[in-house]
Amino acid sequence: MAAAAPTPSPFVASTRRFAPRLRSLIPGAAMSPAASSAPNPSSGAGEEAQAQAPPLPHSTLEIAGARRGVLSGFASLRTPYRAFPVLALNRHVETIFAAFTRSLPAVKLRRECLRGPDDGAVALDWVAGDDRALPRDAPVLVLLPGLTGGSDDTYVRHMLMTARRKGWRVVVFNSRGCADSPVTTPKFYSASFTGDLRQVIDHVLCRYPQSNVYAVGWSLGANILVRYLGEETDKCPLSGAVSLCNPFNLVIADEDFHKGFNNVYDRALARALRTIFKKHALLFEDIEGEYDIPKAANARTVRDFDEGLTRVSFGFKSVDDYYSNSSSSDSIKNVCIPLLCIQADNDPIAPSRGIPREDIKANPNCLLIVTPKGGHLGWVAGDEAPFGCPWTDPIVMEYLEYLQSEKNSSTKNNIPYDQQGVSEASAPHLTVHVQT
Repeated sequence: MAAAAPTPSPFVASTRRFAPRLRSLIPGAAMSPAASSAPNPSSGAGEEAQAQAPPLPHSTLEIAGARRGVLSGFASLRTPYRAFPVLALNRHVETIFAAFTRSLPAVKLRRECLRGPDDGAVALDWVAGDDRALPRDAPVLVLLPGLTGGSDDTYVRHMLMTARRKGWRVVVFNSRGCADSPVTTPKFYSASFTGDLRQVIDHVLCRYPQSNVYAVGWSLGANILVRYLGEETDKCPLSGAVSLCNPFNLVIADEDFHKGFNNVYDRALARALRTIFKKHALLFEDIEGEYDIPKAANARTVRDFDEGLTRVSFGFKSVDDYYSNSSSSDSIKNVCIPLLCIQADNDPIAPSRGIPREDIKANPNCLLIVTPKGGHLGWVAGDEAPFGCPWTDPIVMEYLEYLQSEKNSSTKNNIPYDQQGVSEASAPHLTVHVQT
């Protein structure tokens, strides 16, 4: 059955309206990545200096983790991290510029809805036609957007297209209410709840039992992903994962969220949460318990929404109890599959001081890259800056392909897939089609 395309976010609409104008305002020299990285002839730098590249990974990046040596072969890390001129002067400028002006790659998606054990529903957006175009054993990549995000967000689309060009099968996991995902019960999703993700991954594994499955999460999606990895420990069915701009410690993130310019993000996200809630407000009519529905419906901050609705839905005594017990920083020590975490040191929403650096260093499965700039969901740097994919996409893809290569050379691929413990049962689902 045909369904309308997800409603574009204000950020997407603004991209189309303002991008041409911004291009005209940025000098041509600044638009060229080579301009920011070209050697200065007066300094004696040239081809000879370029030939004497510094050891990899480059010293402009903070690298931590027992397996950091694997990054030394990544072509995407051969040059210093150079944020795009002008934008890098302020973390908020870079964050907002990326949100409003990053291009939105066009792709036709096919939607599949899964109904959970509690009768709730989530939406999976697959690339249309890939079932026929790709081999059954092509690696699968599950994408988890940030809070209120979905398959119509620019950073998600760019990662989808990057992986697809490499022959990967990609699916976007739209949480309840996001990207027009249906809401069928008086319950949305939270930073602590991994049940929907667990169902999605089990469903993907059942559908493609010959494939290795990986996951990439951003912001709140990254927090949920890392919590899932920690809960699954050595039983995790994923072959690898990447966490991007993860707030990690939600108590610290909440503290910083109410400071200075961060209030702008807080209000914007609260507005997005109110919009999702109001579409489904009738589901919460006459609901019993500690819910404060008026507070959620009129939330001016994310904390207001979480206090009125989220923390009650998921059984927490208070919003502080919810944040304290939903932080993925506590899960790192239990991660048993390869995990790459990429953070920006100047991220206004995922503070650098919340990164569990010591736990990452102590876990042989984890790697950490911290860039000096990047903002939140920004990373306006690299060959496609300022309007193309984030700087992180090539690194993420190289890392995933490295893991896939390792898997292909391992003994696991010599075992028939019907002996790998994959259940034949699949969650009930309904497929619809989405044109975007």
